[in-house]
Amino acid sequence: MNQQLKETLAMYKGERGDLIPLLQEVQTRFGYLPEEAMQGIAKFLRLPESTVYGVCTFYAQFKLTPTGRHTIKVCRGTACHVRGVNRILEEVENQLSIKPGETTSDLEYSLETIACFGSCALAPVMVVDETVYGKMTPAKVTKILQGEG
Repeated sequence: MNQQLKETLAMYKGERGDLIPLLQEVQTRFGYLPEEAMQGIAKFLRLPESTVYGVCTFYAQFKLTPTGRHTIKVCRGTACHVRGVNRILEEVENQLSIKPGETTSDLEYSLETIACFGSCALAPVMVVDETVYGKMTPAKVTKILQGEG
């Protein structure tokens, strides 16, 4: 990790304004923000570690724990709720043995819920990485998670 962090830091001047872009770059490289990386960033930018940690915890985009190679997002908007998204979410939870905000132990999947995707005509909606799946059913969840979807 040290070498990758050094390579990332080398792309920046070490100015206070580099904090958020630097955190984004490190998270892209590692998939999350390891504590060691946050400490290195604080030292590089001559900021207290608490400042770096505060920024990381303030913005929802930053993850402090490893995330899965694939992210599953389930819409919890009104249209999806009315059309049975709770069954979809339960099926994903049962198949992966995780709850929203968690990652499978093999780091294959992370599960999130989203307030609304804006794809109400397709409700209920689930997104895997960048692929939108509409008119979801529990059976479709199984096919998608088995790679058949």
